[in-house]
Parts: sequence; C-alpha cells; structure tokens
Amino acid sequence: MYRHLEQRLAQRIVEFLSSRYAGATLPKVVIEQPPKVELGDFAIPVFPFAKPLRTAPLKIAEAIRAELGSIEGIAELQVAPPGYLNVRIDRSWMAAALASDQKPMVEIPAGKILVEHTSINPNKAAHIGHLRNAILGDTFVRLLRDAGREVDIQNYIDNTGVQVADVVVGFTQIEKKSRAEIAALTSQPRFDYYCWDLYARVSQWYAHDKQNLQVRAQTLRGIEDASSETSAIAELISTAVLRRHLETMDRLDIEYDFLPRESEILHLHFWDAAFTKLKEAGVLTYENEGKNKGCWIMRRAGTASTAEDTGSVEDSEKISEDDQKVIVRSNGTVGYVGKDIAYHMWKFGLLGRDFSYRKFYLYPNQHDCWISTTPDDKAAERNHPHFGDVAEIYNVIDARQSEAQNTVIEALRGLGHDEAADHYTHFSYEMVALTPRCAAELGYTLSEEDKTRSYIEVSGRKGFGVKADDLLDQLIASAKSEVDSRHPQLTDAERLSIATQIAIGALRYFMLKFTKQSVIAFDFKEALSFEGETGPYAQYAVVRAASIFKKAAIDPDTFCSDVASKFLATDLAPFLTGEAANEIWELWLAASKTSYIIDQCIATTEPAYLAKHAFQLAQLFNTFYHRHPILSETDEKRKQFLLATVAVVRRELIRTLAVMGITVPPVM
Repeated sequence: MYRHLEQRLAQRIVEFLSSRYAGATLPKVVIEQPPKVELGDFAIPVFPFAKPLRTAPLKIAEAIRAELGSIEGIAELQVAPPGYLNVRIDRSWMAAALASDQKPMVEIPAGKILVEHTSINPNKAAHIGHLRNAILGDTFVRLLRDAGREVDIQNYIDNTGVQVADVVVGFTQIEKKSRAEIAALTSQPRFDYYCWDLYARVSQWYAHDKQNLQVRAQTLRGIEDASSETSAIAELISTAVLRRHLETMDRLDIEYDFLPRESEILHLHFWDAAFTKLKEAGVLTYENEGKNKGCWIMRRAGTASTAEDTGSVEDSEKISEDDQKVIVRSNGTVGYVGKDIAYHMWKFGLLGRDFSYRKFYLYPNQHDCWISTTPDDKAAERNHPHFGDVAEIYNVIDARQSEAQNTVIEALRGLGHDEAADHYTHFSYEMVALTPRCAAELGYTLSEEDKTRSYIEVSGRKGFGVKADDLLDQLIASAKSEVDSRHPQLTDAERLSIATQIAIGALRYFMLKFTKQSVIAFDFKEALSFEGETGPYAQYAVVRAASIFKKAAIDPDTFCSDVASKFLATDLAPFLTGEAANEIWELWLAASKTSYIIDQCIATTEPAYLAKHAFQLAQLFNTFYHRHPILSETDEKRKQFLLATVAVVRRELIRTLAVMGITVPPVM
C-alpha cells in the first residue's frame, strides 16, 4: 500500500498543478522519505516547480495544501520552509490495509524477460566469485517474479572457449590420457575439483615454454570441428563439469530453465547467419593492413568515426587500430564477442534460427532444465518450452566484461535494432575477494604483506581461490557447531537441516548486502554472525516472532487471516495515535514498504536495497520485542494489536527473505 499511496499522491499533485497552471511543463514529482517519522511520512520538495510555474516554492506548497482536497490514506499536508510539503499518512488506514494484506491492482508490462546469469566456463569447479553472480542473478529473477513478470532463466555455457581448451590440453598433452580414461574420470563425485588443479598446471606449462601456446590454438580449432576427437573430449569434460555446477547451485536453491551452449551456436550456424547480416549492414569490415590484418573487425563501443572528426566521407569507413574490436580472428576462428552477438540476436528473435532442445537436469521439485543440442541428437525433443524471442534481457556479468557487453549492444544498433538495444541491460558487478583471515582459515599461506591487506584476490589460473562447495561445506559445519550446542535435544538430521538454512542464509545475505559496484572481501565470522547486518540476524527476528505465537499456542498464519485481517481502522487508531505511538508506527511503516523496495530494486538493478530493508525491519522488530511485553499484556485489545504487529512483521520479513532466496529455520 505504501507504493500505491505514493503514486496516488504524486498523480493528484500533477493533476492539481496542471489544472491550476494550464499549459505549463511540469517536472516529475519527487517524493522523499524524511529521516524521522516525527517529520512526516513523505516529504515533497517543491523547488523544481518554481521556475516552470514562475511562482515561489512556498506559495506553490501553500496552494497544494489548501486546495488539493482529501486523498484516501493521507491524513495531513504541512508546509515547511523553504519549500517542502510534509505529508502524514493516515496511520490506522494504512495499518488496516497492511494487516489484511491488501495488494492494489498494478499494471504489469507485457512480454517475457530473460535473465542470464552464472555462465561459468565449464572447465573447473565453481568458485566464490561465481556465487556472487549466481546469487545476484537468482535474486533478480525472484524480484521480477514477485512483481508479476514472466521470466526465463538462462545459463550460457561457453564450451568451445579457451578455458575448456586448456583443460583438454591438460588431459591430452600433460597427462597423456585417452578419451576412455577421461570418461572414467568424469564419473568421479568431484571431477570439477580434478579439473581445478589440472587447469592451474596447464597455466604453469604455458608459462614454462611459450611455444606450448601453439597447442592451445590447435586445440581451439579442433574443438570447433564437431567431427573431431578433440571436440568429443571437450564435450565429455564440459558436460561433466556443467553437471557439477548445476549440483553446486542447486544447494543454494538456484535453478535454470535453459542452458544454451556455444557449440550449438557454431554447429547450427547461428554465427554464419549473424555474420552475413553484420557484413551486409556494414557493422563488420575486413581489415587489410596493420596488426589486425586478415581479421573481421567492428568499431569499439564508445569511439567516434573518423568522419565525425574530419568530415571526410572517404575516411568514414576507416577505423583506427586503437578503435578496432576483432570479431573474427585472422585464422578464421570467431571470438567470444562474435558468438555473443549471434546469441543475443537469437534471444531477441532476430536471427531466424533456433536450437534443438533436450532435457538435461531434473531438480528435486521436478522442474526440468533444458540444454541446447543439434537436430541429429536422438535425445532432442519436439515438445519443449519456447525459449528466446523475449522483450527484455538482463545479463549478469562482472564489470570487466563491460566493453564486450557494450559491443553487443552497438552491434544490435548497427543492425537497426534500436528497440532491442534499449532493452538490453548489462547487470554489472564487482569481484569477490577474501579477507586475510578468511584466506588463512582456508589453509592458504600468506606473506606478511598479505596479512596487512584489506582483501586477497583469487585466481583460478593460479589455483588460488575458494571452491563454492568447500565454502558451503565450511559454512554449514560452522553453523552446525553452533546449532549443536544450542539444541542438543534435536536429532542430527534436524540440526543439519537448520545449520544448512543458516549457512545458505548467511552466504546469500552477505553477497547481497553490498552494492553491486563494491568489491566484496568475504569473511566467515562476519557472514555467520547472529548480530549486525547478516542473514542469521534477519532469520532470528522471524524465529523470535514465531516463538511468541508458539508460546501463545496460536498459529501466526491463521491469526493473520482470521484476526488481523478483520481489524478496522477504528480498532487500530487508539494504538497508533500521538507521539508515544511513533516507535510502533515506524515498524508498521517499514513493514508496508516491501513492494516499494522490490520495485526500487528492479528499477535500479540493485538487490542491496532489499537486504537493507530486511535488516531495518529486523532491527525495528527487535527493539519492539524488547520494549513491549506482549503475552503478559493485560489490555486484551492492546494485546491483539501487539500480536497483529508481530504477525505482519513476520509475514513481511519472510516474504523479503524469500525474494532473497533465504528460508527461515524453526529454531536458531
């Protein structure tokens, strides 16, 4: 209701000013939130209207206050110098709407949204950095679905790139293993760990003799030939590692709908179709000289053409070497960005081609994850969900890929698909590192200089980092140690289940509480703390709320539906009126903002706002819990009001945490 009331207020102000100042061009009404409820619930700066309306801000504010008329849900408008409108919500009206969980109808935009996230190279175990990508992407999917949008989740699999080639080199050149021997290894429980170590060894092999890099180039060409032994080995390795990645993410309740593979983009000639369109549109040009001779190139995103600088038509086709982005190498192999352009044309339904599909992974909830394949695959199925041809795309890729992402967008524009380019969002984020303490706990040897750093960077090529499964295992073990000491009466299975919920809640919250552009220095102790801005702190607030109802022998959900939902505004008014009620009103007001915060997260592609909301709500509730004895309250009407407060906050916290992918254990 908070979001609905804010929108209604802004609309009424626009209608009033448009009527009073006919013909004036009005700026957007900005509604701010005062730092304290004593100052009001909304604050509207009127200064932006002064110039277009040629009227002093205070005079405009006075006119709005005096003539706007009544608005359901708004109790009072006050004018504050030098030009603000302070707005007080009708507290009892809002509380009654919240208690009954009213959800005003909202217009949901048409069209399916595609969120691509995780997209780990299938060459080794997933690590802590991949977890940030997956958790951000999964949470954004949950945000969109909570807002009523239809979403497809895709996880792009680069199974023909350099990283996979390097592991193939490791098996065939360093370990001298046959295809059959590699196949036997893929059945090991943690084959991805084996590849992790081998990948680091390959990097050392290249560093020892640069001539070895020629083997990588040969392997890359072999992988792109679907009929070759090299391609078959790459398929074997990448498929086994991919399955392990899905198992790892499944532990965090992260699912995918479709796994498009780079190999099919090549073998189904997606790139050929895109290549033709790009050449015909003049987006790609062939370079006859310089360092990129023999390559197909396009202009780097954000660089101006020579003609714009010189005005020369003759020079307009020339791109300086510094501004060239190689799409097809001189040896004929297609770079990552080229295949990505073709893939995104398919996403928007602009390519005129499609994958074949087969089922690949079945989740515990019986949801199928599909994978791309070719028509000659006997497992390909005709009856499959429709993927691609979407209205919007959000691509969760780290900040280092900004240039590549911008190149894809510019290619779409060059092809004349401006609308598609406008609806393509690079959901960018920064890296995850380790605190020195965390690195030491994981067994890494640190130099004296390392110990003084704020964070230690990880490197897959060097084999330095935290494997995702190791991190989860250690978090669960640490949480279980705490649960074992607190609840020895529970069975071991029950304690493990609770510990797992706490550990996953801690990890997901830690990854979400930092803004996307912040470098995260992960720390076990900080993430698992039951105090401060952590997942366990928010979970504990819900457990505490549930315990109140358990002691009263009342089911909280039943109380919400049978008691709280039937409260009238007149029933609630006595407990929300006056300055003494400000503290409790602040809690109700915070609880009313969940939908508002979710909209804010979507509009800004910033899930951190939701984490802040969960923390603020938990904080306010814990203060309320300590100051208001509920079950011992002698005034029955006030007791019912206090229980309603607990029930509403519990419901909104559970909803908020669920959108973050966090469940709440029965005890902590």
